[in-house]
Amino acid sequence: MDDMVKSSRSRDEKPPILVDSPDLAEVGDTELLATLGYKQELRRHYSTVQIFAVAFRWLAASCFIFIVSLALADLASAMPTAGGLYFWTHYFAAEEWKNPLSFLVGYSNTMGLIGGICSIDYGFANMLLSMISLARDGNWTASRPVIYGTYVATVVFHGVIAVFGGRIMPKIQSVCIFLNIGLVVATAIALPVGKAQNDPPVNSGSYIFGDVENYTTWPTGWAFMLAWLSPIWTIGAFDSCVHMSEEATHAAKAVPLGIIASTGMCGILGFLSMMIIAASMKQDIQGTLNSSFGQPMAQIYYDALGKNGALGFMAVVMTVQFFMGLSIVLAASRQSWAFSRDGALPFSTFFRKVSQSKLTRYQPVRMVCGVIGASAIIGLLSLIDNAAANALFSLAVAGNDLAWLTPILARLLWGQDKFVPGEFYTGKYLSKPIAWVAVVYMGFAIVLCMIPTEGPNPGAANMNYTVVINGALWVGALLYYYIHARKTFKGPQTTVSPEDEGKQFEAEAEAEAEAIDGEMKKG
Repeated sequence: MDDMVKSSRSRDEKPPILVDSPDLAEVGDTELLATLGYKQELRRHYSTVQIFAVAFRWLAASCFIFIVSLALADLASAMPTAGGLYFWTHYFAAEEWKNPLSFLVGYSNTMGLIGGICSIDYGFANMLLSMISLARDGNWTASRPVIYGTYVATVVFHGVIAVFGGRIMPKIQSVCIFLNIGLVVATAIALPVGKAQNDPPVNSGSYIFGDVENYTTWPTGWAFMLAWLSPIWTIGAFDSCVHMSEEATHAAKAVPLGIIASTGMCGILGFLSMMIIAASMKQDIQGTLNSSFGQPMAQIYYDALGKNGALGFMAVVMTVQFFMGLSIVLAASRQSWAFSRDGALPFSTFFRKVSQSKLTRYQPVRMVCGVIGASAIIGLLSLIDNAAANALFSLAVAGNDLAWLTPILARLLWGQDKFVPGEFYTGKYLSKPIAWVAVVYMGFAIVLCMIPTEGPNPGAANMNYTVVINGALWVGALLYYYIHARKTFKGPQTTVSPEDEGKQFEAEAEAEAEAIDGEMKKG
């Protein structure tokens, strides 16, 4: 694989254009994908702006997450493929570590993205049910089976849209950008105005930026660090852009810009959102957290804007959350499809098939269904208790962080001579320091998300089960590899055959001859 990529990435050699259908992609994208060993099978119809929308979030961000996005953007521009993280790991890692590390990263990223579906759609289910509680003035609370049933219905609906709405998904993503921005702007205007009219005064700057209230038994300094978990989760799926690489036009530019733009805008809009919320909320934080509506944000809107205003804004928030979940379903299905294309997942031969039917053409329909089924099964954790439900969120954080960290570290340790910058590059002198900062930060983030949030002596009800769930995932993946998969998984497998290349070169030669003939006739 290394020799193939090296030779095919030569600046003097023109790679073949390999496309099953000419309306799938532009020439430059298919050429670049062919250098990585894959032919074009998915339709490229996501522009730079639409790819940016796939990973868009509006809650608080951190500068360290932006640094991680820069490190990943370097790799995404150089080698834009749907398998991204595990492909890069295999390419850069030392020979003896290529297959096991690539296998581990692929499983961690796959399960991390599925965990993202679970956490986002579970959050959406709670939002939807909180609106019913709000409409009933807090006199009704959803039971766990009702929440789970709503969650499963949401996941299935996302799967239906992802399968049958493939052609309109880029437009949906574009609309989501403006919906997100519009929500933040509207909230920034409405909450302070409502607070000033209904419950003055607006909270002071000293309260917004200087008040610290620690509701855990951890020291305040460590509780402050644990508060990083909110932006870590919120901006935790910007690698979605990577998994859409084979459906993005001009992927070498669109994908890295999508990664950077999503994290940057999340930082700006998230900070604005948190500032406005802190200015407008009641200072009874415990009362807000324990809202009878089941959602603290619903309580904040209710306190400032009243029942009707809260219902209106929560409807928009809920819509944003819904399409966020749809975006993650897309990303998870593409990552899982790419992993099955390389024979890593069980029943890969079945799941790697791309639909050729009229309604769902160029969609990995089987893998979308597989991802939806896995999400429904993992979501059963929410029926146990709050601690188990929180594991849905931590699965996404720890799984994806390990998947991001490994290819960046592999490039630093073993792959400096192999790295060929793409159209986006942070530069000769900045690229390595950025990557090292990203690796250290993500190592810290993995540890952080495994710490019990309420204090150092947790009981069964407030234990953080991330270490158990993710530990079982990582150990299980490696055991599966060494016991069985090492016999079949040999890393990323090329889908470009000599026959394909020969046919493509014949087609190119014929097209070139026709063009010359046409010019001669004009002359």
